[in-house]
Amino acid sequence: MARKTFTAAQVQKMILESDSGEESEASIADSVDSMEEDAFLRGEDATLDIPQRPESPPVSPPPIARQRQSTRAKRRKVSHPSSSGPEAKGGWHKVDTSDQEPQPFMFCPRRDPGVQLDLQQEYSPLDVFQLFFTKAVLATLCLHTNKYARHKHSQGSKQTWKNIDTGELLTYLGLTIYMGLVRFAHIKDMWSTDKLHRHPFPASVMSCNRFKAISSFLHMSDPEADVTNDRLKGSPGYDPLFRLRPLRDDIIMSCKAYYHPHQNITIDERMVASKGRHRMKQYMKDKPTKWGFKLFALADSQTGYTFDFSVYQGKQLAPSGKGLSFDSVVNLLPVSFLGTGYRLYVDNFYTSTALFTHLYSQNIAACGTIRENRIGFPKTKVNDLPKKATRGDIRWVREGPLLYVKWKDTREVTMCSSIHKAFSGNRVSRSVKAADGWRQQRVPVPDAVLDYNKYMGGVDLSGAFIKHCTVAKKTTKWYKKFFYHFVDIAVVNSFIIHAAIAREKKQRPLTQKRFREILCEQLSACGHTESVVPVQVPQPQKQMCVPVAITDTSAVDSRVKATQGRKYCVHCHSKKLSNKTIYKCLACNVPLCIVADRICFAEWHLQKNT
Repeated sequence: MARKTFTAAQVQKMILESDSGEESEASIADSVDSMEEDAFLRGEDATLDIPQRPESPPVSPPPIARQRQSTRAKRRKVSHPSSSGPEAKGGWHKVDTSDQEPQPFMFCPRRDPGVQLDLQQEYSPLDVFQLFFTKAVLATLCLHTNKYARHKHSQGSKQTWKNIDTGELLTYLGLTIYMGLVRFAHIKDMWSTDKLHRHPFPASVMSCNRFKAISSFLHMSDPEADVTNDRLKGSPGYDPLFRLRPLRDDIIMSCKAYYHPHQNITIDERMVASKGRHRMKQYMKDKPTKWGFKLFALADSQTGYTFDFSVYQGKQLAPSGKGLSFDSVVNLLPVSFLGTGYRLYVDNFYTSTALFTHLYSQNIAACGTIRENRIGFPKTKVNDLPKKATRGDIRWVREGPLLYVKWKDTREVTMCSSIHKAFSGNRVSRSVKAADGWRQQRVPVPDAVLDYNKYMGGVDLSGAFIKHCTVAKKTTKWYKKFFYHFVDIAVVNSFIIHAAIAREKKQRPLTQKRFREILCEQLSACGHTESVVPVQVPQPQKQMCVPVAITDTSAVDSRVKATQGRKYCVHCHSKKLSNKTIYKCLACNVPLCIVADRICFAEWHLQKNT
């Protein structure tokens, strides 16, 4: 199989209308130029969320009025059913009312989910990393960095500089990854010769002054084009992401080209920490990273692979009118490229009736927590979940393909789903306080809650991989924060691809720490091969070429064992024949026929070895 050269669809550009003047981090209000942005800072969507009216303090009525109110209240109790009474038509249902599960969409991805590479070849950590930082990407970075250095020298910079080439840039990236593995209080400590900070590796591949010079002049865009773009500030033609767009587009294209997500995917926010002066910078008081730039990321729930991402820029040039959360999801879900039958999991910032209905029309199901003040949420209070509901109580309403379900845990959880039925009998263990102390109790749980907890963590998993050994470092230029984040994405996605290939070959993958160690040594060796001892990548023991079943049939009905998991024979396919088989080679992972008149297993290996 040849290396994949699939060209990914580019993310729709989001361009600002308003002036993009810089402001300091001291004022949150200065960075808000619209009601939509103000709501976004609170984690809300100004288009979809109905504002909550503050409750006025009650005014004590006169004694006669209180008596009349008490009489009317008694009459109401007699004439109307309470929330604990029988279920009203069109109201919320209890679990004893059966619900019908929506007809699931057939999963039809455009490509086979997983790694889009020839799995018969061997890939070192450097080989996989260079799928993202290709020769063309490195050459562009070197060109723009050298031009930016000349531009700064023309403005009076005194820092020593010589042109950088791709080999030296790879060495620089290797040292950057090394800084994520070994933490230093100051960069100069990497080259310290005293006993406390002595580390021979950095000095063996690059000097401290050269590393600082590259860090200072590193540039992703054409400096001459930067000047042209800066003149457009305040006009619709200004691109606030211009300085990072070339590398961003290349990284996104590679993320899409070499991996295809499995059925369960997730979209969530991610913060790129920064205190640099820029209007796109956000302040999130409830987030661990409070100051920085906001990204919307699409990730594979199973592996954490970052498939696509976009940077929040503020007001959009051509919004759909359905809200920021709606547009953010739709822009990251190109159905024509992904395929249909996917299951998307999102949090309550994105979940809405409008979004889930739109996705359902595109043959994509979705599930997520939802705000009760969001437009489209059922307004009926008939048989609603009582305020003093016991743990495990469930109420649900179905409106066409959309299920709205409320569940009482330690607090009330509200979900919306086009995937699940209301309740299938699942239960979870919870600690409940009894008279004799705490004890474990099995309480009912909706299917939507179980799957949400299982599949929602794709972006968080990717973020955990990044945070574990991030290459980010302090810089005064806001766009360089994105450069180091792009390196983080490339390293983590490379590790996920390596692990997937190893598992496909029934081999034990490297740990992320060991993968980064090998990668930084291989990168550093690209510019100074004479200074670095070649890295010995541990090669797992090769397996023997023996026929095995393609799928495990131990738990399969005996009537379908002979056809379970059949795939087209590779050897027959080379002869333009369409024969399927249930066998494959254990070592080569290639489906091959083994029948009386067609021993493709032996013939294919004979041709391979000659």
